[in-house]
Amino acid sequence: MKSILIKDTTKQERIAIIKEWIPEDDGLNDCEIDMWDMYRDYINGEKEISEINAEFRTDFYSEPEEK
Repeated sequence: MKSILIKDTTKQERIAIIKEWIPEDDGLNDCEIDMWDMYRDYINGEKEISEINAEFRTDFYSEPEEK
């Protein structure tokens, strides 16, 4: 399997990688997540996929505020 790290890919390759992950019927029609928006920093070579995924999980699973 080819590396998907920014240093090993071109912008066009990163776009193709994200396209592979988003089927035509992505099942996210009722969801507020825009996969293109979510991975924009990866496509632009600013953040690795692992960084974006870690940030997403942190935001998604945030601790409830204490009362």
